[in-house]
Amino acid sequence: MKKPIYKTFIVKRPCHALIDGITGSPELGKPDYENAVKQHDEYIKAIKSLGIEVEVLPSDERYPDSCFVEDPVIIIPGELAIITNPGAESRNGEKAEMLPTIQKFFPEEKIKYIKAPGYMDGGDVMPVGDTYYIGLSDRTNAEAIKQFEEFVKPLGKKVIAIPVTQFLHLKTGTTYIENGNLLVTGEFEQTPEFQQFNLIRVPKEEEYGVNVIYCNDNIIMPAGYPTVKKALESLPGYKKILEVDSSEYKKIDGGLTCLSVRF
Repeated sequence: MKKPIYKTFIVKRPCHALIDGITGSPELGKPDYENAVKQHDEYIKAIKSLGIEVEVLPSDERYPDSCFVEDPVIIIPGELAIITNPGAESRNGEKAEMLPTIQKFFPEEKIKYIKAPGYMDGGDVMPVGDTYYIGLSDRTNAEAIKQFEEFVKPLGKKVIAIPVTQFLHLKTGTTYIENGNLLVTGEFEQTPEFQQFNLIRVPKEEEYGVNVIYCNDNIIMPAGYPTVKKALESLPGYKKILEVDSSEYKKIDGGLTCLSVRF
């Protein structure tokens, strides 16, 4: 299976309104804005250290969660960009703000749009080679998955829907790091479609650590998850494992993949 080669990441600076972002974990408290900015700086620094170009978009106070740029767009590298019609009402307008940036990289005929009643978040979309596993979640519905499949099937891509009941998004509980390796936690440890992979099982107490970024044989992971780090270090085929603190983003249901669009 051919591994993707990443050249560009798109990120968006966190806004002050971030402290009022959507959360399913109010017990963690509100994010500290200044610390969130510092963590975002370190995130960008880690990406650049891997030789990646980073397109940094300005913050937007109208959308508290808009630093999570992965959700309004999915890029099929070299083929298409799909504007997703995000599932949370307070976030739906983010797609229009992302469009001008996407138009810098893709001509209009290569940009597709998920239309209502379909809605989708990019956090539910996990590519593995030419297969796209898409979470059927509170943020992504069957109609959107059907539309997505219509866009990518002519490109030789396959789509498999995965029910998501315990997590916000599919990639909140599983990420693929190439080489046949799939990090899983919770319900995804038993998902039939995932049993073909080498499963790296993440214990519940470190489940936030399941969300990592693969980038050209390197891995960026959240800081503070020693069991996950040890498991990753035991795997052959990776050059570096970089830790980045994303604890402020955890408070509003965000992980490392959410904070960038990668292609």
